[in-house]
Amino acid sequence: MNVITTEQLLQKLDAGEKISVIDVRESDEVATGIIPGAKHIALGQIESNMDQLDKSVPHYIVCKAGGRSAMACEILEENGYDVTNIAGGMMDWDGELQF
Repeated sequence: MNVITTEQLLQKLDAGEKISVIDVRESDEVATGIIPGAKHIALGQIESNMDQLDKSVPHYIVCKAGGRSAMACEILEENGYDVTNIAGGMMDWDGELQF
């Protein structure tokens, strides 16, 4: 499984890279803030909503600490998606938040 730190992700975003971030936390967690531009699909809904994700682009998956995003990465990888787990998740995120 590919892994990236929150600092590395923030550098990509600050550099203006257009990337796909998928937040797999629950709705109440996302209500406390989300990475700007991230798409919210809770872990329990990943399999039924995979068709919303473009297989031709890499996706960066985030949760609170990295565990649920790792599970989401496994599911998506098994289905042919290019995914990277964001280690440390939102607990390590020091960038801006969207509310």
